[in-house]
Amino acid sequence: MNALTFKQRIAILIAGVVIPIVILFQFSPIAQPLAYHKFSDNKDLLGVPNFWNVFSNLPFLVFGLMGLRQLMKVQESPAHKGFVCYWMIFFSGVALVCIGSAYYHWMPNNSTLVWDRLPMTLAFMSFFAFVVAERVNKMAGLILLPTLLLLGVGSVWYWDFTETAGVGDLRPYGLVQFLPMIEVPLICFLFPVNDREIKFLVHAFGWYALAKVLEHFDKDVFVLTANQMGGHALKHLAAGMAVYALYKYAFKLKRF
Repeated sequence: MNALTFKQRIAILIAGVVIPIVILFQFSPIAQPLAYHKFSDNKDLLGVPNFWNVFSNLPFLVFGLMGLRQLMKVQESPAHKGFVCYWMIFFSGVALVCIGSAYYHWMPNNSTLVWDRLPMTLAFMSFFAFVVAERVNKMAGLILLPTLLLLGVGSVWYWDFTETAGVGDLRPYGLVQFLPMIEVPLICFLFPVNDREIKFLVHAFGWYALAKVLEHFDKDVFVLTANQMGGHALKHLAAGMAVYALYKYAFKLKRF
């Protein structure tokens, strides 16, 4: 990537944001399908409805608290001063995903889904802003952090508002969830990272990709496991492993 100037790299990153937005908004508003709330595994155990979909969120709490505990002990190096705030928001969001997602799966509907999605936007957006700050420009990441957090929370509010109005629109939330999946690898390609960083990021993205596959094939996985556990519960476990990979990305490289 040395052949490209800094401005050319930034232009590519901007194009990576603008093009998906333009393409997505060529489509009509996308409402939340009510079938989304009908998971294959709805067994009640120990008095808990949808037991495995509720309790499979526990890794988010464990890894989120692990990250927060570790952050309490770190001392930032001069080169990375100010970066703790990104990870504080990230791991707080991850821990809150456990609570929000468990609440949603206890009683699946559009209203409870709001509390599942809100903390996820905190995690997605804070990590995205961190990568920008560390790899592209520290000041840009600092400016983007509150902006991205507001956009993330706003996307969930907008979806909920439009659903209430009868014209649900998931498009902004979809961008919040999937644009970082485009931009972060692109940033790593345009602003190369070392081999150890790539390893942890590849692990994180690999586990997250597996989580999305398990989510999509929820019923098929339920059949394959002899009706013991659906793909959605396993999706939570795979996503938790993605968080653990990012935990190692944050702390094993001794960037603080």
